[in-house]
Amino acid sequence: MTTTPPTSLPLHGKVALVTGATRGAGRGTAVELGAAGATVYVTGRTTRERRSEYGRPETIEETAELVTAAGGRGIAVPTDHLDPAQVRALVERIDAEHGRLDVLVNDIFGGDPLAEWDVPVWEHDLDKGLRMLRLGVETHAITSHHALPLLVRNPGGLVVEMTDGTAEYNATHYRVSFYYDLVKAAVLRMAFSLGHELKPRGATAVALTPGWLRSEMMLDIYGVTEENWRDATAKEPHFCISESPAYVGRAVAALAADPEVARWNGQSLSSGQLAQVYGFTDTDGSRPDAWRYVVEVQDAGRPADATGYR
Repeated sequence: MTTTPPTSLPLHGKVALVTGATRGAGRGTAVELGAAGATVYVTGRTTRERRSEYGRPETIEETAELVTAAGGRGIAVPTDHLDPAQVRALVERIDAEHGRLDVLVNDIFGGDPLAEWDVPVWEHDLDKGLRMLRLGVETHAITSHHALPLLVRNPGGLVVEMTDGTAEYNATHYRVSFYYDLVKAAVLRMAFSLGHELKPRGATAVALTPGWLRSEMMLDIYGVTEENWRDATAKEPHFCISESPAYVGRAVAALAADPEVARWNGQSLSSGQLAQVYGFTDTDGSRPDAWRYVVEVQDAGRPADATGYR
């Protein structure tokens, strides 16, 4: 049996911070950055000692262990990204321990349980709606404020704003909740704005969306696991286009390893789009192109069939 020498991995020596890494796209991204050899700081509010309001059992310690098992070095730092002092301390720790930050993935949200789907803004619970905005927008701004001075210290830094939906899709589609729609649109715009601010300083910012993500919560909703996820298509046929969290993680790893990543600066990207460019696959060897499928099949009212889309 042969193993890949750590020094030959594309992100060996690189330092990443993945926020909101407790589960879902954040966890998938952290693990894939680790598999590429990076040291990955993972943050979230759920630890083995305390659960966040999200109420899920996954912990940031588990994520860090998965990063290390994949070949990188995972470091769990419990952090509430609505608290500037905690975020400042996090970045100061990264600086003290490594003196650099090469990749920042802003994946913080956790607002899905607060959304009242298909409820107009005047009927939606106001406190829940405003909490969603804080969790999905304010956290990203606070983190960028404190982390970007360290990221731009060395040329070639990358910021990934994780969202739901491409700019093209979201521009013409209501995302089933005033507050959810606003959060995801704001994150897309953040990447655009950061691209303008980072380009003169030698860094790149992009917005990135997975497709229909098989997060831990989504698997639980359909009563399946990652191993038998296709069984869920009996309940929801369009689930045939879904993708694992590793897929969007591999998109981030590919971007981080690309010496010409600046070509994407300020743009809205998707995991399926980047798979066609960089050649990575999902864990089953396929390349699901979810957003093209959603437009051409699901929204068009056609029968579920992923043929030609994965």
